[in-house]
Amino acid sequence: AGWRGAVGGVLAATVAEMSRLGADPARMTAVVGPAIGQKNYEVGPEFKAEFIVRDQSFARFFETYEEGGRPHFDLAGFAASKLEAAGVGCVRALSHCTYENESLFFSYRRNCHRSVDDYGRQISAICLN
Repeated sequence: AGWRGAVGGVLAATVAEMSRLGADPARMTAVVGPAIGQKNYEVGPEFKAEFIVRDQSFARFFETYEEGGRPHFDLAGFAASKLEAAGVGCVRALSHCTYENESLFFSYRRNCHRSVDDYGRQISAICLN
């Protein structure tokens, strides 16, 4: 899930549906990432406000690195917290930043900053065992 899906409830809904089909969330393992790292995910104040209006505790996922600077969002941390709140027993957020690791990952944001028209694609998987 990107930020829209995560804040919109897609992670909790997925865990709930898997539970409805017989899975036990306490026995689930979820891995989040690779994703853009917080220090590279600069957002506007309106973005932060959209989260805070939903839940004041979401403020912990925003950091401002310089006086008067813009907030930076921790997408992986936010997604991991939503999975933990849904009862997933083992949640890990990878520290690989797609923005920083150009040799390994595509990054829409990185390529937009460089005015590159194409940026590659990404895929996610849910594996049931």
